[in-house]
Amino acid sequence: MTTELATFAGGCFWCMVEPFDERPGVLNIVSGYTGGHTENPTYEDVCSDQTGHVEAVQITFDPEKMPYKELLNTFWQQIDPTDTGGQFNDRGESYQTAIFYHNEKQKQLAEQSKQDLEKSGKFSKSIVTPIIAAKPFYRAEEEHQDYYKKQSFHYSLYKKGSGREAFIKEYWQQKPEKSELKERLTPVQYNVTQENGTEKPFDNEYWDKDDEGIYVDLISGEVLFSSQNKFDAQCGWPSFTKPVDSYRLKENTDTSHGMVRTEVRSKTADSHLGHVFPDGPADQGGLRYCMNSAAMTFIPKEEMNERGYGQYLSLFE
Repeated sequence: MTTELATFAGGCFWCMVEPFDERPGVLNIVSGYTGGHTENPTYEDVCSDQTGHVEAVQITFDPEKMPYKELLNTFWQQIDPTDTGGQFNDRGESYQTAIFYHNEKQKQLAEQSKQDLEKSGKFSKSIVTPIIAAKPFYRAEEEHQDYYKKQSFHYSLYKKGSGREAFIKEYWQQKPEKSELKERLTPVQYNVTQENGTEKPFDNEYWDKDDEGIYVDLISGEVLFSSQNKFDAQCGWPSFTKPVDSYRLKENTDTSHGMVRTEVRSKTADSHLGHVFPDGPADQGGLRYCMNSAAMTFIPKEEMNERGYGQYLSLFE
């Protein structure tokens, strides 16, 4: 297996681990400091804005399973790339953004992604995040590693309170207008994805489908599940033990119908997909992602490359 490093500064490094962690092809993530002129700086040194360092994350990844281009896309979706003075409520040099490239190919891809973002018109101001050759990277203190897991409650409050969470939702949630969706979708598809509906069990397109391929979000096309993780839960809906990439999903507490359940939605399009339950196969993690066929599109394995999903063919190796 060939591995590479990717290094990104996106403001507080607490918030830059979760988006990349536990994703296909991501092997390790370290929070630390880079870009400065002092050896082995401490957190206090960096926060003083006297060392020239920024808070950053360094990711070890397998480019065959997680292309650098996908890491770049994720990076941009976590930050305000027009801010030169920090990120959200965190101000100062140590919270500035940057992409640190490790080879010429990464540099070219980073520059292209920056140009594409500038041309997209998503932001009215110029994109100011610099693209810089990688410099020595120093691992941060242990209390800062995997902070979102160690201090999940405080992390959640911080991400929301800092303004990052609202910014991401405003600029990166690409949900079309309801009028457009009503024209695009069938009544059942609209009811399921936009009105949190549920299709009939044993009377939907994919509940018993066993062909090899992937299931993508009906609206955004983002990859959700693989046939490799599909199983017959005898419930009448397509069921999976895990998603292809947990970053593509978000979960909410659902108290409708007199029950407490965990709703699953697609991250980009904010489509209602179904629910996840703790009654799946124990030897495969114990979860059952019970989805609605009407919220997904199936892409056969033999069509994945031509339809732009070639990077996911490794799922079937």
